[in-house]
Amino acid sequence: MHLSLRQLQIFSAIAEAGTTTAAGAAIGLSQSAVSAALSELESVLGLPLFDRIGRRLVLNGHGRALLPEARALLAGMDDIERRFRIAGEPGAPVRWRVGASTTIGNYLMPGRIADLRTGNDHARVELVIGNTRDVAQAVLGLEVDIGLIEGPCHAPGLEVAAWREDELLIVFGDRHPQAAALRAGADMPRLRDACWLLREPGSGTREAAEQALLPHLGGFADVLQLGGTEAIKQGAVAGLGLACLSRHAVADLLALGRLHALATPLPPLRRPLSVLRHPGKRVPGSLRRLLALDADVFADS
Repeated sequence: MHLSLRQLQIFSAIAEAGTTTAAGAAIGLSQSAVSAALSELESVLGLPLFDRIGRRLVLNGHGRALLPEARALLAGMDDIERRFRIAGEPGAPVRWRVGASTTIGNYLMPGRIADLRTGNDHARVELVIGNTRDVAQAVLGLEVDIGLIEGPCHAPGLEVAAWREDELLIVFGDRHPQAAALRAGADMPRLRDACWLLREPGSGTREAAEQALLPHLGGFADVLQLGGTEAIKQGAVAGLGLACLSRHAVADLLALGRLHALATPLPPLRRPLSVLRHPGKRVPGSLRRLLALDADVFADS
């Protein structure tokens, strides 16, 4: 008996679902067929892959070691099927699952998806939006085909390439207690004493703001942490403090006059945007077009 992709598919489904019954329902097999396939896999490997805790199956050390390799093999199989199906059937659906951190997902990707769908109504792109740490983990777990992040990638085992550059602006609203003075700009002491509206740790927006500001300010005198870019924008409009956000994120409220860009003695604030790939994944032409990737990015695809 040899190891099979079907066994790995069932193993992966059990790892996600936690029981053979739920795994069977997810992939269209009976509970007995799933249990038999798991027994065969453990027999082939000569090792148990799960701890049986009550009715649940929980990955043990061997199972945790196998799971990323199994997912990589299954992802490779999916890529082969998709690539050959699209090559053999003109007009066949193009479907991608893209992980994106919040600013990219909310403000940059919708237009790109619309461009991809122009002339190809069958194209489908599912956006999975989270903070930078979430996106890196989704790429690592092969839950998405590719990832786009705003902050540095700290997850080992991923391939990272430069994608775009993003301009950051410091903004304030008319209800800020010092709005009248801020219209003329802010010097360094005023910036150091300000209340800053920041995302949660692990967010690329939070890390970008810290990297851009802390070398000049030395620290934040006061921080109000809000759970999303939209919350920070509305907090700035309400006068809660200053915010350092992507120009893409605040363009709408700047145009409406509800937020104002703050003139400061700081140098231009910019941050790199990056694209992440699992080493087991390839980047076919339609995905390249979606992201407008340069020819030398992941050139082995």
